Amino acid sequence: SYFKGVWNIVNNIPFLYVLTFRSHLIDSPPTYNVHYGYKNWEAFSNLSYYTRALPPVADDCPTPMGVKGKKELSDSKEVFENVLLRRKFLPDPQGTNMMFAFFAQHFTHQILKSDRNPGPAFTTGLGHRLYLSHVYGETLDRQHKLRLFKDRKLKYQVIDGEVYPPIVKDTQVEMIYPPHVPEHLQFAVGQKVFGLVPGLMMYATIWLQEHNRVCDVLKQEHPEWDDEWLFQTSRLILIGETIKIVIEDYVQHLNGYHFKLKFDPELLFNQQFQYQNHISSEFNTLYHWHPLLPDTFQIHDQEYNYQQFIYNNSILLKHGLTQFVEQIAGSVFGGRNVPSPVQAVAKASIDHSRNMKYQCFNDYHKCFNLKPYKLFEELTGEKEMAAELEALYCDIDALEFYPAFLVEKLLGNPMCSPHYWKPSTFGGEEGFKIINTASIQSLICRNVKGCPFDPLLTKTVTINASTSHSRLEDINSTVLLKGHSTEL
Repeated sequence: SYFKGVWNIVNNIPFLYVLTFRSHLIDSPPTYNVHYGYKNWEAFSNLSYYTRALPPVADDCPTPMGVKGKKELSDSKEVFENVLLRRKFLPDPQGTNMMFAFFAQHFTHQILKSDRNPGPAFTTGLGHRLYLSHVYGETLDRQHKLRLFKDRKLKYQVIDGEVYPPIVKDTQVEMIYPPHVPEHLQFAVGQKVFGLVPGLMMYATIWLQEHNRVCDVLKQEHPEWDDEWLFQTSRLILIGETIKIVIEDYVQHLNGYHFKLKFDPELLFNQQFQYQNHISSEFNTLYHWHPLLPDTFQIHDQEYNYQQFIYNNSILLKHGLTQFVEQIAGSVFGGRNVPSPVQAVAKASIDHSRNMKYQCFNDYHKCFNLKPYKLFEELTGEKEMAAELEALYCDIDALEFYPAFLVEKLLGNPMCSPHYWKPSTFGGEEGFKIINTASIQSLICRNVKGCPFDPLLTKTVTINASTSHSRLEDINSTVLLKGHSTEL
């Protein structure tokens, strides 16, 4: 994050890329889950489980975190109120805006789908891989209900000259909307929870428009292809665009480094590499980035509280698709920045971590060859929060994974295999070009009016590139480049 001029030179060396120098830290094939702390076929093959980076704390250990700390953990409500609850909104030091926050949420909703019936250790996601189920649906039946089966496209409607998703009534697609939402505002998309907030529906609308745009491009290139061929190839192209955007824009922005990440599947063609992912429960837990959320939502010249914002697609129609760029997001790291309206989710994250017997935060540092902390103050970088943590946990080696992650100072896809990664898979050079030139800015600028200069940054905020970042971000960025959605 220092010496930008040096990194500008490095970034211009064409043969220098991020390789798999940390990928060996992720078990492949996967090993553990919540019920098994040893290698066995069930833990490997049963995809209804999240896998685990580390085995659970053994049942016969003297303390909940192993051998250190209290005999009984402090109540999760007390942990939340003392170290996570927002006192005052802390803006993200990089200038990250709400479009970034909603990108994170919309992207992960295709792969992080905890099954509430058996509990947080289980997932309903199919195959643990990136396949754009939030755009096309998780089942073939849902996909067919969303498809137009004409002109290769997904169903849509036009409102005031702008393209939006169809409504539930016209598709018979299951969506989650409370009874008070008017029928004409019940938009239908691939992920049934996306009606929750306008930011999620914004990205669903953009991807719908992008699919239909790519279909038109392919139709010109291949007039001889039938509807199904054009549809399926367009989906492959959008998957490729997503991977490239996630690595080169999203993770690049997240890590704050001057070194430019590069998506190039050909780097792995000569290596033994698996294209089957298995998402870990720790990844699912750490992705609860609710500190990004503001106290209220400022959209252009109007302010909405949480009650006014949720399940309100009229905001999307009123303000358009790119107004979220104007509001800065909160800082994820540093503690005391989770807004009160989502405290139940944060508390549940702590409770679920305890149910799944996560090891302590320092054990994860050791797992990824990072230096474990010796003092609470070393973790937080200040004394007040460190004192609160010491009172709650007594020993740094008893500090829980999720609270520590938030207070710390501051994916493989078959598309990337040699058999897929070539122009012919994507309808020729034109389709391949769409993937290789994809960016979050081009995605938005091709599909909506009023394209912002940088969709992930609030324009008025200066980026502090030297800001200290969580070491887990290093883990996340590195492993994603290997192609594993196991740990981003």
